[in-house]
Amino acid sequence: MAEKKSKQKSSISRRQFLGGSAVAATAFTIVPRHVLGGSGFTPPSDIVNVAAIGVGGKGRSDIMSVSKGANIVALCDVDDNKMSETLKKAKEEKGKEKLAEQLEKAPKYKDFRVMLEKEKSIDAVTVSTPDHTHAVAAAMAMKMGKHCFVQKPLTHSVKEARALREIAKEANVVTQMGNQGHAGEGGRLVCEWIWDGAIGPVREVHCWTNRPVWDTGMDRPKEIPSVRPSLDWNLWLGPAPWRNYHPAYVPWAWRAWCDFGTGALGDMGAHIFDHAYWPMKLEYPTKVHACSSEFNNESWPVAETVYYEFPARGDMPACKLTWHDGGMMPPRPDEFEQGRKMGDGDGGVLFIGDKGMIMCGCYGRNPRIVPETKMKEYKRPEKTIPRSPGIHEEWIEAIKKGEKSTTDFSYSSKLVETMMMGNIAIRLAPKNTILEWDGEKGEFTNMPEANEYLIRKYRDGWSL
Repeated sequence: MAEKKSKQKSSISRRQFLGGSAVAATAFTIVPRHVLGGSGFTPPSDIVNVAAIGVGGKGRSDIMSVSKGANIVALCDVDDNKMSETLKKAKEEKGKEKLAEQLEKAPKYKDFRVMLEKEKSIDAVTVSTPDHTHAVAAAMAMKMGKHCFVQKPLTHSVKEARALREIAKEANVVTQMGNQGHAGEGGRLVCEWIWDGAIGPVREVHCWTNRPVWDTGMDRPKEIPSVRPSLDWNLWLGPAPWRNYHPAYVPWAWRAWCDFGTGALGDMGAHIFDHAYWPMKLEYPTKVHACSSEFNNESWPVAETVYYEFPARGDMPACKLTWHDGGMMPPRPDEFEQGRKMGDGDGGVLFIGDKGMIMCGCYGRNPRIVPETKMKEYKRPEKTIPRSPGIHEEWIEAIKKGEKSTTDFSYSSKLVETMMMGNIAIRLAPKNTILEWDGEKGEFTNMPEANEYLIRKYRDGWSL
């Protein structure tokens, strides 16, 4: 019966899918171009002035992407070298002359708090810093009425994710988490197939990744080398506890350290876990527990398995979801053909339904019903989910139109809460206890000490 009902669903509009009512219509009124000056004129309401918090690495690619539909009006990075590298690369890239000019002229800052206070023309910000500073930067910007694009995994802790969701709602701003696979075709196909009843009710899902691809499981460094002149180490630490500078932390390996990163689950969960969370219409788990390789509470373990239990949702039954990393994998189903690879090089998701299985790679890539004979027999449903122009383009478009992005904080914060619960379960794995979670209250009910890890105390001078 559920299958038949699902197949009869008609296409939904983009506005319905993205969240219904427009965001503060008076604040986002778009004046037609012809009224203000012809096809070559860009009306003020079509211009989005974006400031970048973090400009190196992923920050650089975020700047390049959002600049297609917005002006870059200010730049902030704690490392002068990263700032110089980004300016240089923009000048060298063909077709980016206008962007290079914008970046050259844009005011430069090391402290985002100073930038946000001084630069009054900012409409929106990208936050592309290490995980531990995501929440404080986004919270300040949103409280000032700025739209926010925050790189995955959005926050470092459960309560930070909840706080950003509430701040975004109160500030009435357009938000987006930078998990680009959510904008891809594969994720949409998985949703449409599962909602169509392609493999029947799904009661078991497995997610896995090849991460970590960095050194981890180490003790805190004992050496105290000099901080390189280009880096403001105190600002890089931000709200995290004081640690002496060491190249083991920055510029790249911070993901391994509990003080700064969120490990393999935080790094890739937003790209992989997302493609289970979305089609399965998950919200809060009721139970979570974990096991891992040796864990010293300084850097995340080399390998982990996290087990979640979710209640029934509408016409979807209760289900179990298991996360694997560090080389851990789900059991290989007997139905798989010889030679079929599990996921792709970065990871995958396997849905086990009453009538079959669906598997996709990382970012929702290349979804297939397995075995292949069932894929060939399957009559695909109509495409009902609006397609995205891209994770950055979608955000800028939503700002201009007063719409809601597909992975805005009302959705992505709950995904990230669930991911960060897994890290708490890893910390408490030696207790051999299944943690019970009350999603409405936002607390563990059977182990009060677990609630101490929902957020950590910030250093003086930093707050949400």
